[in-house]
Amino acid sequence: MNYNLDKSSHSVYSLNYHFVQCVKYRRNALKNPDVVDLLKRKIYEISQTFDVDVLNIECDEDHFHMIFKSNPSLDIPKYINSVKSITSREIRRNYPEVKEMLGKDAFWSRSYFLATTGQVTLDVLKRYIDNQGVKSASDKEI
Repeated sequence: MNYNLDKSSHSVYSLNYHFVQCVKYRRNALKNPDVVDLLKRKIYEISQTFDVDVLNIECDEDHFHMIFKSNPSLDIPKYINSVKSITSREIRRNYPEVKEMLGKDAFWSRSYFLATTGQVTLDVLKRYIDNQGVKSASDKEI
């Protein structure tokens, strides 16, 4: 099994994430390509400050998907909150029509989706682990 691994002084890791964020009330605030360009540009800028590598960002009219990778020390809630707050502020500042669409409410929904992604499926990983080492007596009973 070959992995694309990252390294630091005392660890080897592969941490990839799929992040989905929806616009508040699922409003179609991301229809304008200029808004999408600003959103993507800001996310890349924010990610650099957190040492996050954005692998892909794609937008629909009411949400975006992002795949990113990071190191184990990333404070994920702080990173996501920075993405949400900075992009919200910049989009509302530069596109008053979007601000009007949402009124006084926040730009982004409070909830989001975040999942780890692997380089192999979970089933393949389970089989790999099952085939490692010496079986104990309790493993044979199961």
